[in-house]
Amino acid sequence: MIDKRELELLQGALAKLAIGFSNLPDFEEDFDEDALASVLGEAAERMQDNYPYFHPQYAGQMLKPPHPVARIAYAMSLWINPNNHALDGGRASSAMEKECIVELGTMFGWTDPLGHLSGGGTMANLEALWVAGRMHPGKRIIAATQAHYTHSRLSEVLGLPFSAVGVSNDGRMDAAAVETLLQLGDVGTVVVTMGNTGLGAVDPLLEILRLRDKYKFRIHADAAYGGYFGLSNALSDATSQAYAALNHVDSIVIDPHKHGLQPYGCGCILFKDPSVGRLYKHGSPYTYFSSAELHLGEISLECSRPGASAVALWATQRLLPLVKGGEFASDLDECLSAARALHHRLGASDFFTPLMQPELDIVVYAANAPTTTAASKLARDIFDRAASRDLHLALIELPVSLAKQWLPDISVDSETVTCLRSVLMKPAHKEWVERIVQLLEECAA
Repeated sequence: MIDKRELELLQGALAKLAIGFSNLPDFEEDFDEDALASVLGEAAERMQDNYPYFHPQYAGQMLKPPHPVARIAYAMSLWINPNNHALDGGRASSAMEKECIVELGTMFGWTDPLGHLSGGGTMANLEALWVAGRMHPGKRIIAATQAHYTHSRLSEVLGLPFSAVGVSNDGRMDAAAVETLLQLGDVGTVVVTMGNTGLGAVDPLLEILRLRDKYKFRIHADAAYGGYFGLSNALSDATSQAYAALNHVDSIVIDPHKHGLQPYGCGCILFKDPSVGRLYKHGSPYTYFSSAELHLGEISLECSRPGASAVALWATQRLLPLVKGGEFASDLDECLSAARALHHRLGASDFFTPLMQPELDIVVYAANAPTTTAASKLARDIFDRAASRDLHLALIELPVSLAKQWLPDISVDSETVTCLRSVLMKPAHKEWVERIVQLLEECAA
């Protein structure tokens, strides 16, 4: 879990950082070393009460360990503790954040996006919908029923009407249902999810773009989880085409703290048209006078934001460039391969039935039982038994109408069915598929 080499690299980075401030008069902060050691030891013991998110036998929620370079860069920057609200609070880290934004935008085919990092995908999506509401005052937001619940919640916060549309059998937004709502004439924005967090399904962006040509609305792409997969060479043709079309949307959210190998919280909002920055315009009579240059606080709803997040992301993108065929992209391919291998392996099991073919790296599978109620109970039992053997999974409750096509012989005695769900976000998962299936089958038996 802890690699001594990381601590040595951190020490070296801190020594180099200190050189930049060696001209200052000596100053030393005093603290009680014994008291700190006692409290830190207690904190370490408390932190043992966690799931092993870093280990391949954690195959549950979207929790991916940060890359060592991100951990080290983040920790190193804390000795400065920059605040990226303004250049006064973080000169170097603000410049690094802007470089990161350019690189993220380039990944989507944008050369001059407006954007910044945020505390996470929820805050980033809030800004996207806030801008959407300013551009189309009072108009409706549409997202799929399998989209993240944050969109309906944030629409309520913003005082905008919201409608959820159903999904097709593969978990993607139903474009025909979208058009039915568009015909009412009050839709301002359609949220397209590039990898929903329940099933990993990518909404049909090309179809939504064709509808935009006819009905004129904004398209916001929630790519918080799946955004980086556009770099993969292992996507299906249809999914690859959807990612290639992202340069035509109006705004994109991506979470570097998911597949971007970053510590929490590191989300990101990007706008294709930089002129939306005018909507953020504000003045402060007392704060920032060290530079006339546009600062990140002038294009963000958040004020104080950790510069450490920008330093960590900058270091990661410097080490692992966001290019097809690179090391970063190859690791995404390994995650896709692991998910497909698990799906295939479960298809040969007597105890489980996998649902839709994984589009990204999420696998959903039912526990075999005669009725939907029995299948739900068995899934929850297996979830608990697996955890007792240090295999950590997730549960997902699906409408029976969505799951039934993969479970043709099951008797329906409930409206929903609870299934097991695994997110294989670690490249190492590919080598652990057999071990995971073995533990699953032993728990089911």
